[in-house]
Amino acid sequence: MSTGRDETAAGMIAPFSDRAEAGRLLAGRLAGMGLVDPVILALPRGGVPVGAEIADALRAPLDLVIVRKIGAPTDPEVAVAAIAEGMARPQRSEPWRLERAGADDDYVERAAAAQLQEIARRRRTYLQGRAPLPLVGRTAVVVDDGVATGATMRAALGVVRRRGPARVVVALPVAPRDVVDALQGDVDELVCLRQPVFFRAVGDWYEDFHQVSDDEVVSLLRSRQGGG
Repeated sequence: MSTGRDETAAGMIAPFSDRAEAGRLLAGRLAGMGLVDPVILALPRGGVPVGAEIADALRAPLDLVIVRKIGAPTDPEVAVAAIAEGMARPQRSEPWRLERAGADDDYVERAAAAQLQEIARRRRTYLQGRAPLPLVGRTAVVVDDGVATGATMRAALGVVRRRGPARVVVALPVAPRDVVDALQGDVDELVCLRQPVFFRAVGDWYEDFHQVSDDEVVSLLRSRQGGG
């Protein structure tokens, strides 16, 4: 597996200027991996600008895997679970993380029901009736702008695996080293450019980490339609 452990600590190297730069750097790594018939699957919203750059560089189609994190009751930015389209039940984080966050089963289930409604809205808004691209026998490259706990990415990978790709590759600009290690068993290969031991937030690794809008996602997808 390719992990990119050469860039590890904040302060040693500059952050990415923005998501587009992160995507171009990831594309440089992926280009040498001999990916056969790749499909780029970005997690909206923040993963889409990253995935768009990879799709352009690899001349691959860009599609989405729509996942929503379930934040802790007192800190919505800290994921304690996640749910993706097509999942009946949410993917939970480790029991100790749930307990520390005060997130019991009832809380997770209620939050998951609300997030499924948001997933349906995003599919209508972003893809406007377009069916998901086929993955059977292809290389699925799952992309986000970074990972903090891994809950959202694990939910995405579960959905992607069920669609029958021959190979699953995760491409990330940044994630904590322990989370990268934990994800290795879920994929065929994983590329992560920054793997800090001490990690606070994905946004710390970007100069421009603006909130990606629905309109930006729609524009990036529309300009890359036609592949598949």
